[in-house]
Amino acid sequence: MCIRDRVLELKKIELSDKQWIDPLLKLSDFRGCEYNFTNNFVWSGIYNITVGRFQDFYVSKHGNCFVFPAGKGDTDALLSELKNYCDSTGIPFEFCSMDIKDKQMLEQRYPGMFTFDTSEDLYDYVYQSQSLATLGGKKLHSKRNYINRFKQLNWSFEDITPDNIDECKQMSLEWCIRNDCDKSEDKSEEMCAVGIGLEHFFDLGLVGGILRVDGRIQAFSYGEQQCSDTFVTHVEKAFTDYDGAYPMINYMMANRFCKGLEYINREEDMGEENLRKAKKSYHPCFMVEKFSAVYNAGKGQSE
Repeated sequence: MCIRDRVLELKKIELSDKQWIDPLLKLSDFRGCEYNFTNNFVWSGIYNITVGRFQDFYVSKHGNCFVFPAGKGDTDALLSELKNYCDSTGIPFEFCSMDIKDKQMLEQRYPGMFTFDTSEDLYDYVYQSQSLATLGGKKLHSKRNYINRFKQLNWSFEDITPDNIDECKQMSLEWCIRNDCDKSEDKSEEMCAVGIGLEHFFDLGLVGGILRVDGRIQAFSYGEQQCSDTFVTHVEKAFTDYDGAYPMINYMMANRFCKGLEYINREEDMGEENLRKAKKSYHPCFMVEKFSAVYNAGKGQSE
């Protein structure tokens, strides 16, 4: 492919971009958490996310790596345009967090042109909504015990509203202090993204809940509908003053916001062992596998 003047233009993502990005994301109906405006927006400063449109494809670049575009149109023209962009800007032509269907499409239509890799650290955990809402069966017996003990406290659950969202912001700051965020770059970046989500909560169309004990907030969580059959939980934060705060906020979110949706995506564990253990303890029904793809310069279908 020869280098020519670029057509694709990428820019820093802004809140107003939600109006044109969301309809393109819906065209692909992906469950992966990278295919979500909120995630792209709140993490944009940390991962240097820039966005653009090509035909009816939503193009997002995280650093020097493209997430395989969501939408519809001429795939050959799309790949040619992305390749040209990389050639003209001097960056490798590669994809990250690619859905397995797009990986299979590249393998079949462009054999030998890409090298693929994967990392389980980036896989999303997906659960049956009914499972998290009822905690039925032997495998989740310990979760039910936590819930039953928590219900003996003077507890309450409420939706996040303009009247109480400032309490979530204060709790987020306190959680950060208690968990030594200043000593961990990963925690600091995460709490920055959480703060952006809370600051723009209602404009982003998020929904969430607050868990209280004796009137004092002990946990909050928020998310949104990810695709036609899946809710995605972006954030879940709890103090450990009372056993069961995390299971209880998870249980209440599933019951309050996930009725009518078959699945709940609780996103990836990023290789953090305690988080992986916690997410596996709820027994996901499947994982959203993700792949990277690097263009093999000089190789093609004839080889």
